[in-house]
Amino acid sequence: MPVTVLLVDDEPLVRAGLRAVLEAQPDIEVVGEAADGAAVIPLVRRLRPDVVAMDVRMPLLDGIEATRAVLRTVDRPPKILVVTTFENDEYVYEALRAGADGFLLKRARPAEIVHAVRLVAEGESLLFPASVRQLAAEYGDRGGNPEARAALERAALTEREAEVLRLMARGLSNAEMAARLIVGTETVKSHVSAVLAKLGARDRTQAVIAAYESGFVAPG
Repeated sequence: MPVTVLLVDDEPLVRAGLRAVLEAQPDIEVVGEAADGAAVIPLVRRLRPDVVAMDVRMPLLDGIEATRAVLRTVDRPPKILVVTTFENDEYVYEALRAGADGFLLKRARPAEIVHAVRLVAEGESLLFPASVRQLAAEYGDRGGNPEARAALERAALTEREAEVLRLMARGLSNAEMAARLIVGTETVKSHVSAVLAKLGARDRTQAVIAAYESGFVAPG
């Protein structure tokens, strides 16, 4: 089954460019388009895309609020990939905080766009971990978020789960973590699932943001 994608951007040329790049791949299908975040929820409910590639800045409803709305109101929501002009953008970090699964630069090369969609759809690695660290260092609470600290304390991660969270923050895939920890990939998947469940995070990106916000992992 192909990865299905919904494109949301107020610039028709951006949507056309993304569609051309993605539809050139045999395993990706663009199932719809929208010009503003206000149109996302009905389209997501009707089309059930695997991934929403969504502009972070739009005139009526921006990507941050649209992300919050999708995650709050849609059952089994899609992965959300924020599309942005600027990498070091507070809007991007707020979108990640709101629940987006990763971000993509509009100037990215075609191969990078395809890789980002596939990686976010698979959900087994953190997209652009170095950039997420940079955003956390610039716009995060530098470990000063009391809610994040309290949530991490309540999670009561085991020593191995804490190690897995640190490796997740570095962007390692399940296979890479398995090799580092000298365990099987199924064991790693179990640890990752446990970390997400204990933190109340829907995916790796949210778990890593929580790790940075609580001070458990330094974003430097």
